[in-house]
Amino acid sequence: MPSFRASRSARELPRVPVPTARAIVDCGVYVQGRRLPGRFTHRDACAEVRNRGEGFVWVGLHDPDDRQMGDIAETFGLHALVVEDAVKARQRPKLERYDDTLVLVMRTVSYVEHELHSVSEIVESGEIMVFCAPDFVVTVRHGEHSGLASVRKQLEADPAMLMYGPGAVLHAVADYVVDTYIEVAASVELDIDAMEEEVFTPRSQVAVESIYQLKREVVELRRAVTPLAIPLQLLGHKPDLPLPKEIRRYLRDVADHHTGVAERIADFDGSLSALISAALAKIGVQQNTDMRKISAYVAIAAVPTMGAGIYGMNFEHMPELRWTYGYPLVLSVIAVACVALFVTFRRNHWL
Repeated sequence: MPSFRASRSARELPRVPVPTARAIVDCGVYVQGRRLPGRFTHRDACAEVRNRGEGFVWVGLHDPDDRQMGDIAETFGLHALVVEDAVKARQRPKLERYDDTLVLVMRTVSYVEHELHSVSEIVESGEIMVFCAPDFVVTVRHGEHSGLASVRKQLEADPAMLMYGPGAVLHAVADYVVDTYIEVAASVELDIDAMEEEVFTPRSQVAVESIYQLKREVVELRRAVTPLAIPLQLLGHKPDLPLPKEIRRYLRDVADHHTGVAERIADFDGSLSALISAALAKIGVQQNTDMRKISAYVAIAAVPTMGAGIYGMNFEHMPELRWTYGYPLVLSVIAVACVALFVTFRRNHWL
């Protein structure tokens, strides 16, 4: 009873708000393509840029809650509709525009190492949302595999690219996500090749469950990758979007890479469907072969069974019952008949 009261009182306590800083992975101010020294809170960074009248802020968030995302939205003036999407995640890839702020939603994927015949997760998915405005970029990441530290480091080593402003960050993140699509697709293709080799290897045991699992993971991969095509096309070809012309050119290149990997993944689905049909056909052939062998052995076993059955009826007047060589003759006839059946079935490839 005391433990019950303690747990009940604990549930009734108000939840302590978690500071927004707990969700912020990194926050930097960039002016003239270079990051300003020092550490900034998201509010200080925003004030610094707007007081200067140049540069932009890049805030990276990981799995923010309602309160944390609401604080970020209040600081940077994000529309209320996008706050809920940023917290709940699991959004379909899309591009939205709120005045001068672009919101790009992308699904992230990661390949999970596994045994070939294990029925387990192969593709892990997450999400990245990018809020891009003239003086800030906010990236919201969901999932443990889609860190953007390497993207930030690469951009900071290229001041000429950062001179293009927040659009450079938008392009870098999109390019990074599409590159991971290509890497995951290459790993999945190796799995499919290995599965095809095993299916078409003579006398191999086919695990259809593993093929179905791989097909299901490919479907999940396709759902994450394919819908991003339209947002990338819009980013690269709509001149009225608040993006520099050079960044749109870079984004068109990302869109081309995305088209290639999307077509590749679509081919995976078709290959696995054909592979399942081939595996089922092979199983059917194996079962037919087994049934023929069983039938052949049953036919051979029927001969001695018939002879033993006839001479086991205990009639008095039966041929060769009193002949000295009657028993060996019957055994010889049975043996010759069995051998003849065996040779016949072997010639017909039943055995």
